[in-house]
Amino acid sequence: MIRILLADDQTLIRAGFRALLNAEPDMEVVAECGTGQDAVRLAVRERPDVVLMDIRMPGTDGLEATRKIMADQGLAGTRIIILTTFELDEYIAEAVRAGAAGFLVKDTEPEELLRAVRVVYDGDALLSPSVTRRIMAQLALQSRATAAPVPLENITEREREVLGLVGEGLNNAEIAERLVITPLTAKTHVSRIMTKLLVRDRAQLVVLAYESGLVRPGWAG
Repeated sequence: MIRILLADDQTLIRAGFRALLNAEPDMEVVAECGTGQDAVRLAVRERPDVVLMDIRMPGTDGLEATRKIMADQGLAGTRIIILTTFELDEYIAEAVRAGAAGFLVKDTEPEELLRAVRVVYDGDALLSPSVTRRIMAQLALQSRATAAPVPLENITEREREVLGLVGEGLNNAEIAERLVITPLTAKTHVSRIMTKLLVRDRAQLVVLAYESGLVRPGWAG
């Protein structure tokens, strides 16, 4: 059962999401709230698997709440999907920097929302289909402007190759096809890279791929 926390200041939106999610046999909404402060408090109390977090809420906004949740070592297993009516580059950039594993606009189709919850729960990163690789490249470049060079000495040549493909936006199946390996082997490589580079998810791996120079703007897609 995927345990979910809803954080959105619009009661009707929460009600709609709750009905949709609770109708799934593998999902359960364990708590809901309308402020960022309560999102942090409830996350600590409930330890959900996935948080659906609105960006714009009174007081502590969704980005700051995400930062606080991600900084809590006791919530290392919690994944956050940012939900917003705005699909702007700076929000996506801040969401990934804050530690979010996914980003969806609120008019996403119900099936896509359900898929997003499952994808993020399984440890992958998720962006709304209309959020393009160009935006991820811009995010990474913005990060690179202020970040120190990322050392890659502790990963193998094969892992560098896999990291570059992750940076291009390829999923495990696509990486497997490109490298003529099994999807399970691709997943294992990605997991090992995340462990070695001390990152939580694929979204941050994409940023590292750009920061390290393995991928450059215009290479993806």
